[in-house]
Amino acid sequence: MRIPMATFDHPFLPNAGEAIRKMMLEAIGVASIEELYSDIPVQVRTNRSLKVDWLPSEQEVKSHVDRVLGENKSASDMPIFLGAGIYNHYLPAAVKSILSRTEFQTSYTPYQAEISQGLLQSLFEFQSMIADLTQMDAVNSSLYDGSTALGEAARMACRATGRKKILVPHGMHPSKFSVLENYTEPVGIRLETFLFDKETGGLDSTDLQSKVDRDTAAVYCEVPSFFGVLDPEVTNVPSISHQKGALSIVGFDPVSLGGLKPPGEYGADVVIAEGQSISTEMNFGGPALGMIGCRGKNLIRQLPGRLIGMTTTLDGRERAFSMVLQTREQHIRRERATSNICTNEALFAIGAAAYLSLLGPQGLRELFESILVKTNYAIKMLGEIPGVMAPRFASQHYQEFAVSFKGAKGTLARLNKSLLSHGVHGGKSLVKDFPELGETALFCVTEVHSTESIDRLRLLIEKLREA
Repeated sequence: MRIPMATFDHPFLPNAGEAIRKMMLEAIGVASIEELYSDIPVQVRTNRSLKVDWLPSEQEVKSHVDRVLGENKSASDMPIFLGAGIYNHYLPAAVKSILSRTEFQTSYTPYQAEISQGLLQSLFEFQSMIADLTQMDAVNSSLYDGSTALGEAARMACRATGRKKILVPHGMHPSKFSVLENYTEPVGIRLETFLFDKETGGLDSTDLQSKVDRDTAAVYCEVPSFFGVLDPEVTNVPSISHQKGALSIVGFDPVSLGGLKPPGEYGADVVIAEGQSISTEMNFGGPALGMIGCRGKNLIRQLPGRLIGMTTTLDGRERAFSMVLQTREQHIRRERATSNICTNEALFAIGAAAYLSLLGPQGLRELFESILVKTNYAIKMLGEIPGVMAPRFASQHYQEFAVSFKGAKGTLARLNKSLLSHGVHGGKSLVKDFPELGETALFCVTEVHSTESIDRLRLLIEKLREA
């Protein structure tokens, strides 16, 4: 149906009059605008006008929103000791500047290699740096986040081994486990957990070995663990897995590899990570950066997404870059694709490459050591408070550590609420997800936490517990 332009109240603007709305409804075959919402159950619809303040102009709306947002408190306004997957690290100004360049921000996907050499080279450098950091043969050019990277790794392992069981730690992030379930359940993969030692927080080797069998496709473990524990037993997991023909998947923290042994060095087959800490700020929990890498030709063919490779021009005179492996469904693989990953986090992958380039091996090591020192300092300070057990686990910790508080049920919730009222964000409560640990919270410190802010946390907790 063609509608003459003269019938529009305001041409090219979405505020047409009643006559125009009626013609549009007739064109799509519905009687009213309400009918467009008929699929929404009546019981969940709002049957009243929304209680929204009437503001007659855009300027007044903006001023109102600014006032509301002004009530928020950010990491710039208060010390935040919350981690658990998203971390408050310092992002160099140069990284932000590079990511703001329009040639990176607008280059969604480098399908046409001949005009995307800058983007392709940047992603190639990202892959190369992470492969070097982890000692893997290949790293793809990024995924959505660390949780989806784990889901992809689990499915990779099952395709490669023909098995259908994945072993994961009981002490892993509940949200990450939930995402893993979403990835594995539709294809019939069974998840089974192995216990952590209640004293050390490390993996229970006896329980793990009893559960690795000929049905196991892979064993997943993390360094550091969700509890921040640096467990030396993790280096034995690849060997334990390989004895039963299973693969080893290791989750790592990029900054921690400034001081820890790379997973490829102790036999990991697949590595995954959340790269938010070296590529972007917290951003209310996202977007983030998923990393995944592997070793061996068989597994490389199973990697989701894309690999960027380096070659030469036809005359052999110039270096050139292109996508050399594209196993996703948008390309020729279709239903045979290794993954239905439709996009990635290429911009943040470039940010990670810039970050690692700026720090270099020495800078990354110094950053690791700084965080380790501050972690130990925070543990010492909180551990001196009467009625507080810090750390909860008798192990070496990095960046995060569990703290238990003596008291009745609700002690931690009241403490965190009081800390907020004093301008400090406490740790993540583990009461709901790990009730066996009692009134316990997971605290996080990074290079941005000053000794003064840690001292302030200690004094506040001490004062609040005495009150």
